[in-house]
Amino acid sequence: VQLVESGGGLVQAGGSLRLSCAASGSTFSINTMGWYRQAPGKQRDLVATITTTFGGGDTNYADSVKGRFTISRDNVKNGVVYLQMNSLQPEDTAVYYCNAWAYNDDLVGMDYWGKGTLVTVAS
Repeated sequence: VQLVESGGGLVQAGGSLRLSCAASGSTFSINTMGWYRQAPGKQRDLVATITTTFGGGDTNYADSVKGRFTISRDNVKNGVVYLQMNSLQPEDTAVYYCNAWAYNDDLVGMDYWGKGTLVTVAS
């Protein structure tokens, strides 16, 4: 499974951005997709996840983004997820990584990661 993110950039505080992630390869094996972020000097943290076709679309959010960010999936294009980010604040500045949890050819569950996209929120 390969993941490619897009949509990062520079935005003023209070603004909005939408990130996209497209998976390729064995997308049928993906169980969950999500977004994580890593600010300079900090660990990579969960932002939001969503289960895919077989999982019913259940979502999970970090407390810090609840009510501001929305994760969704494309119900036509398998393996495509979005992160709508509203009311952005400087503390949301980070590299945002797309993640997929999928089964490999040996039916072992694995994490896959994109290369990340930078989101910078100016105060």
